[in-house]
Amino acid sequence: MCRNRKQNRDMTMTAHSEYLSRELARIEDLLHAETDKLQPLVQPLTRHVLAAGGKRLRPLLTILYARALGHGGDDVYPLACSLEFLHSATLLHDDILDGSSLRRGKPTAHVIFSRGETILAGDVLLALANRMVADYGRPRLVSVLSDAVMRTVVGEIEEIMSGGEGDLSLDRYMEIITGKTAYLIQAAGQAGAILAGADEEQVTAAGEFGLNMGIAFQLVDDALDYASPPEVSGKPRGADLREGKLTMPLLLLAETRPDKERRALLERVAERALGEEEIEAVVGDVLEGGYDAKTRDFAAGYAEKARDALGLLPECTERAILEQSLDLVLTREK
Repeated sequence: MCRNRKQNRDMTMTAHSEYLSRELARIEDLLHAETDKLQPLVQPLTRHVLAAGGKRLRPLLTILYARALGHGGDDVYPLACSLEFLHSATLLHDDILDGSSLRRGKPTAHVIFSRGETILAGDVLLALANRMVADYGRPRLVSVLSDAVMRTVVGEIEEIMSGGEGDLSLDRYMEIITGKTAYLIQAAGQAGAILAGADEEQVTAAGEFGLNMGIAFQLVDDALDYASPPEVSGKPRGADLREGKLTMPLLLLAETRPDKERRALLERVAERALGEEEIEAVVGDVLEGGYDAKTRDFAAGYAEKARDALGLLPECTERAILEQSLDLVLTREK
């Protein structure tokens, strides 16, 4: 019987993987087809950011919610891909703001191209995504995605401002990561539900799933910055420290220190004043204290909130994949 359960589980995992592979292929085809329609000057930079890979989480979430709620049309794909173009635009701008030279182990766009070209290409992708959504002629979709972009930008501004403060509470940190990461994932779920003609309760639940999944995703990301080996993550441990980012593992470590020492540590990180030996020491202290694991524990709490939000979906393949995705978010290593 145990063998049968394992076989059933393996078969289910294989079926889910095949489902996602088919959808990812459709997503990639449309992303590249839309890129080919852009002005030739913008195409190389857009191809660069798309070639960096990524999980295509946002478009997949749009598709899964639309399908789970009964929408079978191919018109879901432009909407789904608009979310990826929005995300790509924020990455281009974010890497410039952070001064990041690598993303997923590859040079960032502004390192290969100029800063000006990269900023303007991000603007083009924002405009492209907005046009793709507007073509549906459904004001609610435009409103949801525009609101998500505005909230994401505010989150980025809040992160910049918090870096200048030299101190940061956990509550403020949660507000920042919700803004910079979770609202766009929230919009992805809502967009799929709206396209499917879902009622308001289902649209709200789709948003709750995306929001809490997005928070969990960012918390795990911040933990991995300290814990993931360079050969896995494609970047050195402590990249957030080098960029002056005050994230949860660091904040949990800082809370264990006397107030004066805590403030001094956070101020030096925010000012990017730590030397390499100090960065390595802080990373070691975070790992020794288990603050990366504690950050993952916080993420698990948000993942459970996301799981609860799936209650309004019918039992179907898409719901099962959404549940499985939460486990993958929590256990990922890069």
